[in-house]
Amino acid sequence: MSATLIEPATVALPTVTSNRARWAGRVVSGIAMAFLTFDTAIKLFGSREAVDGTVALGYQARHVPVLGGIELVLLVLYLVPRTAPIGAVLWTGYLGGAVATHFRLDNPLFSHLLFPTYVAALVWGGLYLRDARVRALIRGAR
Repeated sequence: MSATLIEPATVALPTVTSNRARWAGRVVSGIAMAFLTFDTAIKLFGSREAVDGTVALGYQARHVPVLGGIELVLLVLYLVPRTAPIGAVLWTGYLGGAVATHFRLDNPLFSHLLFPTYVAALVWGGLYLRDARVRALIRGAR
């Protein structure tokens, strides 16, 4: 008796995104990126508010430019369409660290603790709307 190999079914990934969805995704991503670009800039330029806020969270002032540099790399990754999914994954990790920091300090739930989660939802929501690869991954995970 000979063994027959069964080929796994291949599913064609959707490669088309409607103009409406693409533009909605750009708007949603733009909102998240506007906030994150501002946050990156004030850290890179050493704004007194950024330094004071970071120190109040338990970090040292010397960490501010490092955090700004990390954010700059993540911004570039997210804004380049080809690397946007990995950028979103890395932003999720970075923002998860912010949630953990606020949790450790017993900061208010909706204004502080969940704010990074809101931003991450915008990052992923915008990417989902504008990138068929992400939609295919999520649909395939069902």
